[in-house]
Amino acid sequence: MQAIFHYACSDKLRTRLLHLAPSWLDIRPCPEADDDLLFQLLADTEVLLHALRPVDARIMEAAPGLRLVQKIGVGVNTIDLEHARGRGIAVCNMPGTNSRAVAEAALMLMLATLRRARSLDAATRAGEGWRLDPALFDDVGEIAGRTVGLVGYGAVPSLLAPVLVAMGARVLYTATAPKVDAVAEWRALDALLAESDVVSLHVPLVADTEHLIDAGALTRMKRGAVLINTARGGLVDQHALVEALRSGRLLAAGLDVFEEEPIAGDAPLLDLDNVLVQPHVAWLTQETLGRSLAVAMENCRRLREGETLLHRVA
Repeated sequence: MQAIFHYACSDKLRTRLLHLAPSWLDIRPCPEADDDLLFQLLADTEVLLHALRPVDARIMEAAPGLRLVQKIGVGVNTIDLEHARGRGIAVCNMPGTNSRAVAEAALMLMLATLRRARSLDAATRAGEGWRLDPALFDDVGEIAGRTVGLVGYGAVPSLLAPVLVAMGARVLYTATAPKVDAVAEWRALDALLAESDVVSLHVPLVADTEHLIDAGALTRMKRGAVLINTARGGLVDQHALVEALRSGRLLAAGLDVFEEEPIAGDAPLLDLDNVLVQPHVAWLTQETLGRSLAVAMENCRRLREGETLLHRVA
């Protein structure tokens, strides 16, 4: 059985894949930007291990023997599910494997934005760290004593909320319904936006959540609040976010995801010094990879043996 690991691999990760794969499974790494290699490999591929690059009809049609698209992660908005169903190609994800990594990344972005880490790092490297404008510290603050609003209360927020409470934050959350075991107070979305000093997004991107945080929602947020997004870029109207950050309506934003990925180097968002950005890597730790590859190997085995696949979504 041949599989493609559709993500750039270090030498260490290549070796890891080689050691993890059983003798009957041939995993070929392929960087997401290398279309020539991808379409060459697709001709003989049964399993596509998919990370971020969208899997559209063109990719699936180039793989006549494709039987499984295995998402390395949770969100399947980057996969053409309708086309997969039409072709009889199974689509699976792996809920929970990256939750701890994303929770830690969200916390990191909260702390880094509140403490103006980007500005302090740049100034120190430039030899200006001891000649800072005192006004820089007028808005520097702590998690303790602040209200953090979690939009969604799935696996990531359930790990994050107790940590925030232990750090002294008041934690709110919104979800389709209150959770009996939530370590936080439930609020409707508008109330959460109005009360929160930090708003962190943790919902999937579907039709009902696209641009959930639009110009209106940003206006309803507390003035001087911070927005954190480690979920999906399409949850936020990026143009409206830029305006809110420029105007001072929002203090800062910490973003791991963007409406279009990769984000263009000349995007207005990147010109703002109150924005901290990452290239959609909140999920990417050695521990996440270990958990994810274990699920992927098991689903390849189940596919080969004709058994029920884990976490099938299509």
